[in-house]
Amino acid sequence: MTAPGIFGTLSAHFRSARDIRLRALIMAERKRVSGRFKILDVGGRADYWHRVGMDFLESQDADVLIVNHEARELAGTADSRGRLRAEVGDARGLAYADHSFDLVHSNSVIEHVGSFADKCAFASEVRRLAPAYYVQTPYYWFPIDPHWPKMPLFHWMPLSWRWRLLCRFKLGFAGPHREVGHAMADLEATVLLDWAQMRSLFPDARLRPERLFGLPKSIIAERTSSRALDREEGAL
Repeated sequence: MTAPGIFGTLSAHFRSARDIRLRALIMAERKRVSGRFKILDVGGRADYWHRVGMDFLESQDADVLIVNHEARELAGTADSRGRLRAEVGDARGLAYADHSFDLVHSNSVIEHVGSFADKCAFASEVRRLAPAYYVQTPYYWFPIDPHWPKMPLFHWMPLSWRWRLLCRFKLGFAGPHREVGHAMADLEATVLLDWAQMRSLFPDARLRPERLFGLPKSIIAERTSSRALDREEGAL
């Protein structure tokens, strides 16, 4: 098996463990809510929730509104049970009232929203829209960026090296890139975060790492409705 293939297999393992954790969080938060449990998924897709489990959402009487800035990412969202809905929107500024939802969820999105100021706007919306949230993102100091799995250490290289490599090789899901502008656009659209930056963005959350071979691979920021957060796992 190739290195990217091994990484993909391990990523699938982490996704499965993440799903278990997310289901536990939803069940815990569900206990305080009467009526339907409302989840906002910022930047998500329907296939993610099919993996989490439509039967599970049904058992929790949970509805999911998926908001994505690209309409093509929302194709196939409708489901026969009416548990999934979709809207096009900008996560840096959403037209929903404070605490319109019971849980805000985001998986591997915040690294794509732009500058740090854009990330601050994104985080502010996440924190504003529900009493509880769950935000996952790849960790900058893990040696493999999941967006470019074929070249370890790629995201630590100088920018001038990276766009040249993208123009010559297929390092991620697309490529090689045909021209510099396209390569630069892809690089600028993915900026990973470290622990201190996530702490700044989500000061009221518990942060915890997902580890691979003892190294932090990604960061999850969680806030519960009770705000009785568990001890932070912050020894990186």
